[in-house]
Amino acid sequence: MTASPPAALLDSEAIRRLRELDPSGDNKLLERVVAAFSSSLDRLLPDLARARQASPPDLAVVRHVSHTLKSSSASLGAMALSARCADIEVMARDGHVDGLSEQLDAMLNDIQQVRAALAALL
Repeated sequence: MTASPPAALLDSEAIRRLRELDPSGDNKLLERVVAAFSSSLDRLLPDLARARQASPPDLAVVRHVSHTLKSSSASLGAMALSARCADIEVMARDGHVDGLSEQLDAMLNDIQQVRAALAALL
């Protein structure tokens, strides 16, 4: 089975809407939104790593990170990542740690794929 092309990770309608807000591209809106998303990841992922290393895991931080990434990834059309973040947010809110580590690993993998797809757009 072959992997989906990176752009398939992103909802084309969400990207189209972002591009419509800056039709000429002169304001570099898409580039700025992608840069803000990347900056947010750079700030949040170390917090997430520390929260995961805590014993027990710091679910408040996991919840905060997943909540933040849920909406920011959706705004860029990374709907699968957003859905995974929503699932993780619920797990953290409800105090469920069974399967949380695997979900977080999958989220980190999703983030790498989304970053590659966004880079391919620019």
